[in-house]
Amino acid sequence: MDQQSNLEMIAPTVEKAVDKGLDQLGLSRDQVQIEILDEGGSGLFGIGERQARVRLTVTAATEQSTSDEVVQSSPEPSPDLENTMAIAQATVQELLEHMSVFASVSTRLGTGDDYDSSPPIVVDIAGNDLSILIGRDAETLNALQLITRTIVGKEIGHSAHLIVDVEGYRERRESNLRKLAQRMASQAITTGRRQSLEPMSPAERRIIHIELRENSDVRTESSGQDPKRKVVIFPNTNS
Repeated sequence: MDQQSNLEMIAPTVEKAVDKGLDQLGLSRDQVQIEILDEGGSGLFGIGERQARVRLTVTAATEQSTSDEVVQSSPEPSPDLENTMAIAQATVQELLEHMSVFASVSTRLGTGDDYDSSPPIVVDIAGNDLSILIGRDAETLNALQLITRTIVGKEIGHSAHLIVDVEGYRERRESNLRKLAQRMASQAITTGRRQSLEPMSPAERRIIHIELRENSDVRTESSGQDPKRKVVIFPNTNS
């Protein structure tokens, strides 16, 4: 059985890791060899626990029959990235269960920007009436993201560049912030007076700065102290 295909998966339990791997491969148990690499371990109150890790190896007969499909499939993330994505997904799912929130969780690669060249792992949460996970000014969502980053970082041994989103909230918020930036920039140019925006998180202030950095008619600065730090848009008198 030369050059067999194999896949490592991570989940809260061995069974969940195996099932997830079979789903991703599109195979049944009799078409793979299963090796338990780590049975996992419990953490405090079930949070921060060590995930179970398994390796699924496609048998020679199955690999031969599916070789054409493997060659034609689109590139997959690296094993390390796949593991991080699996850990992030399992971590958020576990946190939601402890919060008695029933929702589906999936992961994908986002897009990088000039400040973060590598794309982030985006953990998408979908379900009904999930406003409780967002909170006022996204405070709850940001806290959930911070906890997830901390747990995943401890699990993989280094910081993780990941974003937790609920029903596309962050994408809608980013779109609204970009529109706000353009509107306030126009107002600054028209009136010749600086425009102060509402207090924002560092991530949201960055969106404003990026949106207006190519606009030679204005310049932006962050002013104040967190949590009331905000972006101020100045008309550029030298333009």
